[in-house]
Amino acid sequence: MKNVIGYIRVSTDGQCGEDKFGMDVQRAKIEEYCAANEMNVIKWVYDEGESGAKERPGMDEICYSDDYGNPPFEAVVVAKSDRVARDINVYFYYKMLLKKKDVKLISVTENFEQFGEYASFLEAFTACVAEMERRNISMRMSGGRQQKAKLGGYAGGRVPYGYEAMNGKLVINESEAENVRRIFSMVNDGYSYRSIIQTLKDEGAVTRKGKDFVVSTIQSIIGNENLYRGMYRYGKDGEWVKGQQEAIL
Repeated sequence: MKNVIGYIRVSTDGQCGEDKFGMDVQRAKIEEYCAANEMNVIKWVYDEGESGAKERPGMDEICYSDDYGNPPFEAVVVAKSDRVARDINVYFYYKMLLKKKDVKLISVTENFEQFGEYASFLEAFTACVAEMERRNISMRMSGGRQQKAKLGGYAGGRVPYGYEAMNGKLVINESEAENVRRIFSMVNDGYSYRSIIQTLKDEGAVTRKGKDFVVSTIQSIIGNENLYRGMYRYGKDGEWVKGQQEAIL
């Protein structure tokens, strides 16, 4: 019986939850395949919530760590090839690393080897299709965010200090907003950045991460003045429009 590793990756929060090809579905398919092909899964490796553009720490560990050589394993089994990556370059990069360890990459739902001399061609074509799908999804999501931003709605990204994201909207975080108002008040009174930082420290005010304010955080807050006054833009090159969020200033 061959020893193998079962690899599962979910690329979005939806797949971590109730997605039709989520973690439970992938594991069930791998277990079924291994049982039918006399394979023993010696370890399960998960990469949860990693999008196609991000690193895969689980797969990296399989490919680089010596710990995965004892006991030895002969293959990494995935439910579908795009679970490794939808980017064709990333996919074949990991496949190359596994090949160097004399380890096969087996897709449960895509038995490429049955096509003989055409196996490599079909595998490459499948990876290309997955990459095109990823790019189309990215374009659709980007277009939706841009349209939402044109209407002044929160379109994602880092939530500005003073707000929190709730149900896809920016909502005032009153404890942070009070610090924002205090900072702008001191700026209007002619305080220097250093004086503002020291005053906030004396008052016990901290950043979102619970640390003391520094010059860069003060500059960031001041740079968001338009947002705090009820305007909104998506990205540094976006156009300011009337925002849907409540103004802090």
